[in-house]
Order: sequence, then structure tokens, then C-alpha cells
Amino acid sequence: MNLLSNLMFWVSNGLLVPVIAGLIYLFVKSLLLLGTLFGTWQSYRRRQETFAPLVENSSTLDLDALRTQAALRPDAPFERTLIAVLDADPARRNLLIGHYELLGEQRLSTAKILSKFGPILGLMGTLIPMGPALVGLSTGDIGSMAYNMQVAFATTVLGMFASAVGYMAVHVMRGYNRNDLIRLDYINEKLSR
Repeated sequence: MNLLSNLMFWVSNGLLVPVIAGLIYLFVKSLLLLGTLFGTWQSYRRRQETFAPLVENSSTLDLDALRTQAALRPDAPFERTLIAVLDADPARRNLLIGHYELLGEQRLSTAKILSKFGPILGLMGTLIPMGPALVGLSTGDIGSMAYNMQVAFATTVLGMFASAVGYMAVHVMRGYNRNDLIRLDYINEKLSR
């Protein structure tokens, strides 16, 4: 039994470096995601200013105005999909809108990973150094205990930061995607009549 306990202790301590490396990676990804989120917000705000008056504020749909506005940014995903929807038959329009929905979910993958793995790695990074910290406490090695507690708390903070950024990004970007899909569905319905 003692051999198994020692083996588990060595394995868990051996995981500390990969866990810390993973947390640093997630932290860097979360900082990059904050920049992406800002760019996404700017694009969404521009789409709102451009397309909301054309789609939501009139009873008739001005297809020429929609085409003109979408053609100004043909490489943007929403505008590219809108141009294709305006020129497609009903079955193809549904396919294009479905593809846009899948693309929106794919763009959320990094944020979802951060929100799930941040707490997992943070908890692992907290628990792994607690064993050596308790050993240091029992032997009177306060310096070792303090160092291990410092590592434990730092990994917790990194994990929670990455998770918070991921959680916020998932909800904000999902809301933007839903609004875009509502607008595309409305245009599809208007074209079907």
C-alpha cells in the first residue's frame, strides 16, 4: 500500500509542470480572446448600425440596399452569407443559414475550451502542490510550504481568469450569433413570400 501511495504522489507531482504549462497557455489564449472579443464587438456594432434599419424598421425588404451594404465587406462571414442567401433558392438559403450557424459555433470553440479547462487545470495546479506543502508543514520547513502554497494560489488565479474570459466570450459571442441568425431567418422568410 505504501508503494502505491508513493507512486501516486510521484505521478501527481510529475504532473505539476505540464499543468502549469497548460495554465500559461490558457492564460495567453484568454488574453488573445479578449482582443478577438473586442474585434467581434466592433463588427457586430457595425452590422447593427448597417443592417438593423434595413431589416427591422420597414415592412418591405429593400434587396438592393441589402446587397449594396453587404458588398462593402464581402469577406466578412455575415455579409458573405447574406449575399449568397439573397441569390439562392429556398433550399439553398436554408443550407447557407445552417452553415453560418455552424460557423458561429466553431468560432466559440476556443472560448468553450477556456471555460472548461481553466477550472480543471486550476484545481489540479492547486491540489498538486498541497501535498508537498503539507509535508513541509509537518517537517517544519515553512519555506517549502510557503513556496508550494504560492504555486497553488497562482495556478488557481490563472485557471479562474482563463475560465472567466472564456465564459464571458461564449455568452457574448453566442448572443451576437443568435442575433445574426434571427436577421438571416427573417430575410429568408421575406424572400420565400
